[in-house]
Parts: sequence; structure tokens; C-alpha cells
Amino acid sequence: MEGQQSADSRQPTAKPKLKVALVCDWLTGIGGAERVVLELHNMYPEAPIYTSQYDPSKISWFADADVRTTWLQKLPKSLKKFLPLLRAWSFSRLDLSDYDLVISSSGAEAKGVKTGPNTTHICYCHSPTHYYWIRSEEYMKNPGFPRGFNWLARLGLKILIGPLKRWDRHAAKQPDFMIANSTHTQNMIKRFYRRDSSVVFPPVEVGRFKLTTKPEPRHGFVVAGRQTPYKRIDLAIQACNELKVPLVVIGNGPEHKRLEKMAGRNVTFLTNVNDHDIVKHFQSALGYIMPNMDDFGIVAVEAMAAGTPVIVYKKGGSLDYLIPGKTGLFFDRQTVGSLRNVLEVAQTKTFDYEAISIHANNFSVASFQSNIRTTINEFLKKTD
Repeated sequence: MEGQQSADSRQPTAKPKLKVALVCDWLTGIGGAERVVLELHNMYPEAPIYTSQYDPSKISWFADADVRTTWLQKLPKSLKKFLPLLRAWSFSRLDLSDYDLVISSSGAEAKGVKTGPNTTHICYCHSPTHYYWIRSEEYMKNPGFPRGFNWLARLGLKILIGPLKRWDRHAAKQPDFMIANSTHTQNMIKRFYRRDSSVVFPPVEVGRFKLTTKPEPRHGFVVAGRQTPYKRIDLAIQACNELKVPLVVIGNGPEHKRLEKMAGRNVTFLTNVNDHDIVKHFQSALGYIMPNMDDFGIVAVEAMAAGTPVIVYKKGGSLDYLIPGKTGLFFDRQTVGSLRNVLEVAQTKTFDYEAISIHANNFSVASFQSNIRTTINEFLKKTD
């Protein structure tokens, strides 16, 4: 009938599929940032992943992905120490304006990619760039160049730190929306980038660490991670030395020899622990020690998934998951004495290991997927 729409014409038009791209700083090892990229890839399997460098021999998670590297992939090893400056230059010239949605997973320069007026750019921020803002003094003291060249690196940092900070703050304005991995990071984004952000905790593979049988009697403490000055593993060793309690130190790094020299007979070093054995070490310990401030602290949540109480420096991302007296204990000052006093309490306190393990579910991969999807959809609605 004239003037009357047909049934077909009244059907709502299907919303076109979003053209999505993922961006990350680098893919050259396995860590929390790479886990976020993996879960984003699982959500958007057809989206290409743009990154500065990719080493499939070090990380096999992306064998089925379309990983696209910048020219930095071919960079000689002799120039790798200059990567922050070169990454800033490279990402700022990477134009992703053809995409409807760009999601960057960044704690460094990847957030600075170019996007157009029709692109929604969401940045999952692991932290404002450490070597410009949060740990700049540490990098200035130890730039990590070959012996005899650190003085030159320090001079270069002093000259470049101002312009690089300005570039980084400008890059942080590129995303339309920002997501922080913890309330600590949210506060740092506000402080250094002067931007608001939502919080979505990172994905933790809690299922791998879950208690499946009745736990055996626990003894001693455990600490794990890359052995660098920033991690303050020396505090755990010295505190356990003074208490003469067993400590298992899992990992390796530039501090390894120095840590071995200060360790007593109560300390055991394990530099090559597989995925199965690390679970056993966590499940058999009285507590997991995290002596440093971390933006989030995924390993501590893995330990909680194993039912293990965590003894953590009271600062950073741990404030989001440690319930004092329930899932672990805080120590207030980054000193041997402060940590030693809390370890003494931990040895005598009774914890509900099963309740600790259940609490870790709040930070699972499934929780991340649900929360990040909801947050992304909310942001996309604001741009419709």
C-alpha cells in the first residue's frame, strides 16, 4: 500500500562491525602487560597488533596473531639502549586513523600513536612511563649502559628528560579514554597526566595456582621476581636472615650475585623454576613477600590464589587486593626492621588459606574480560 513501509524496510539496520587495532609497547617477553595484550587479542582475534619489537622465541602466545612491528624490529643491538627515544619517534608517526577502535596497552610510548576524528582510542595504562616520572632518579643513578659509558648516559638523560617528559605528557592526551590497572595507577595518571581514568584490574591466571587438595603444613617464606635493585629482594633476605627462617628466592637478574653473598644458610635460590614447581612453592609457604612498591603486583595475587598470605610493602597496587589480617599483612616502611617485625607476626598468625584463594577470584582472567568489555562498551556509547 502506498505510504506504508514494507516489513523488511522496518527492520533495524545491522550495526557495522568495528575495525579494531591493538597497540603495545613491545612483545619481547612474558609479563603482566603481555597478558593484557593476550586477552585483548582473544577478544578481538582479527585485530592486528602493532608493536615496536616482537620476539616470538621469547613469547609464543601470538603465533596466530597478525603482529606488525615498526622499523625498530631491525635495530642493531648496539642501539637498543636508545629505544625510549626511538620508540617515541616511531609510535608518534604510526597513523591508525583508518580504524574505528584502537586499544593501546601501554606503560611507555605506544599510547602516542596517531588516530583520526572517527577513531576511538582507549588506552589501558599500566603506569605513567616509569623512566620519566616514577623511577626517574633510579634510572639516572643506573642507566644500564656498559661500564664507563654511564656518565655519558646520565648527561644525555639530563639533557633529554625535559623534552621527553613533555612528549610523554602530550602522548597521554592522544587517547580519548584511559583505563588504569589499579587505583594507585589511576592516582598517578591524574598526578602526572592530569587525566581521569577508569580502573580495570589486570588478568591473573588464578586457576593455575588454585588449591585442589588439602594443603600440607606450611613453612618458611617465598619471594619471586626479576632480581633488580627496584624489587628490594635484599630486604626479604636480610629479614629472614635475622629471624633464621627459611626463604626461597625464585628468579634471576643483575642483583643475583650480590643477593647470594648476603644470604645465610636459611636462604635457597632457584633460578630455573617451571610453572608446575612455582605453584608448589607458593602452596607450601607460610607467606609470599613483596618488598617493593608495584603498580599492581600480579605475582602477589597468584600467591593468594594458592591460598598463601602475602606480606607486602604498604604502597601501590597492593592496596586494592590485600585485606589486612585476612589475605595478608602490610609492613609500613621499606626497612629490614619493619619487614622483620611483620614476618614474626605472620609466623604465629592463623590464616584461612581457602578464603584467601577464593578472594583471588576477583582478579581472574574471566573478571578482567567481563570488566574490560563493559568499560569499552561504555566508552563507545559516549562516542556514538
